[in-house]
Amino acid sequence: MQQNQTNVPNTSPEQQFPYGMMPPKKPPYKKWWFWVLIVLAWMIIIGIARGIKKNDIKEIAPATDNAVTQDARKTGTEENNNTGKGKTTLQEQVLWENEACKITALSYESDTIWGDSVKVLAENKSDKTLHIGCDALIVNDYMITDLFVCELAAGKKSNESVSLMSSELNAAGIENVGKIELYFYYYKGDSFTDRVKSDCITIKTSHYDDMDTTPNDTGTELYNENGVRIVGKYVNENSFWGAAMLLYIENNSGKNITVTSEELSVNGYMVTEYFYATVYDGKRIIDDLTLSGSDLENNGIETIDEIELKFVIREENNYVKAVKTDPITFKVN
Repeated sequence: MQQNQTNVPNTSPEQQFPYGMMPPKKPPYKKWWFWVLIVLAWMIIIGIARGIKKNDIKEIAPATDNAVTQDARKTGTEENNNTGKGKTTLQEQVLWENEACKITALSYESDTIWGDSVKVLAENKSDKTLHIGCDALIVNDYMITDLFVCELAAGKKSNESVSLMSSELNAAGIENVGKIELYFYYYKGDSFTDRVKSDCITIKTSHYDDMDTTPNDTGTELYNENGVRIVGKYVNENSFWGAAMLLYIENNSGKNITVTSEELSVNGYMVTEYFYATVYDGKRIIDDLTLSGSDLENNGIETIDEIELKFVIREENNYVKAVKTDPITFKVN
């Protein structure tokens, strides 16, 4: 008995799509790997920017009544250098599961290319492609930049890692990672608007009972109102983009906030700054406020002596209502 057979013409794509037309391709910015490359490149830049030489660092000192000097005390880094108590581990556990996806924490990995990481198994339980990522990553109550993103075809699974950037852990003075908080999200196919987000997921490691909790907040207090506190730690005049000021921000306002800056001047000259920090309620962050190297050069600024700026504090995702500080002026020693 002869089976019916469909004849498929042996033609090239050019022959199937005449007049020079080719099959449409998905633009690069809609492919998951495009954004992974962007994130990885940005993280490399951050790592380079934070490779600070001791001679480049200048302390921030008060210049007006707006800035209050904080009493000197041991930083979290100084206390934590000798507190390591063995390998960090965690129990295998399901972090998030619903009808579409399942994410399981498998183990805690040390000394990877980015630093420490949590190895996870991501599973797609749906009949559509899933794009899974992380909205927020918090370690020992410090906001940390996350690198987690993956794409899973329908019904597939993948071993992935949630990286904990060593440069940011060091800046926060974290030696023992005891508590990791995560907010996962996913969307199906190309539907960026149909986004599902998890509640806060907490992982407790073997160092939970002896994790580093001392705030690394030594410096000059620049702002402290309505539960939001900002401390200037130091200025690095030779960062990757030109110069950078390291800030400690603590949020006890009862709301998740974003902090930006505006109207910044250096030695009396207006300079473009780059700064955007998201701080969840009850959490802290240590982040760089970057000063444009080209602006410093164009204004003939070789040494940063004085900085003036305003901070703008908003409730997260609220672009209308904001608290704007008065001008804050401080010296750089």
